[in-house]
Amino acid sequence: MFDAIAARYDFLNHLLSAGIDTRWRKRAVRSLALTGRERVLDLCTGTADLAIAAIRAQPAAARVVGVDFAGAMLQVARDKIARGRLGDRVALVRGDATRIPVRDAAVDAITIAFGIRNVDRVAVACAEMRRVLGRGGRLAILEFAMPTTPGIRVVYRWYLQRVLPLVGRAVSRHDRAYGYLPASIGAFTAPEEFVKILRHAGFVDVRAVPLTFGSVVLYTATRGD
Repeated sequence: MFDAIAARYDFLNHLLSAGIDTRWRKRAVRSLALTGRERVLDLCTGTADLAIAAIRAQPAAARVVGVDFAGAMLQVARDKIARGRLGDRVALVRGDATRIPVRDAAVDAITIAFGIRNVDRVAVACAEMRRVLGRGGRLAILEFAMPTTPGIRVVYRWYLQRVLPLVGRAVSRHDRAYGYLPASIGAFTAPEEFVKILRHAGFVDVRAVPLTFGSVVLYTATRGD
């Protein structure tokens, strides 16, 4: 499914979020408090927008490795990285979030943008993230959520169920993908439960920060010793 929509993925992300997705990614990178020396793992990297944001931040990551299972998404990412002449600082690897192809304590920070809900075994992926983070390593995860304010929740649900699938299908020409998106948002664990999963995996200082009326949550955490 992700391979099928790869060519239009970035365009639709910007269109369907009214461009706000760029700000969400910048906020996630800022939460890492980078100093310019960090090795960052961008898990579920997709077309590498968050990986590129980490490299272009001020201060920036020293190096980013992006991991994703969708080959066509990674090809789009490779083309973007080549155009930006970032190949010496961003590496892309095809891999599984529940079996991250990185050695223990090898990275200083981990980011995920809108990918954790697509992982079958979320708790296993969280344990893997803790494994590959070094001592004191930081985690920043962006994920969609259902707003809790009643009026906003109704409008957002209408947008997810009516507008988003219609526009997504028209642009991507893929019937299933943009029906899957709202379904996966509704099915993903609630923010307070995901916080518990992160703590159980060995993370401390776990926070869930709502963004844009609670339609997105930024989860931040630190690897516990």
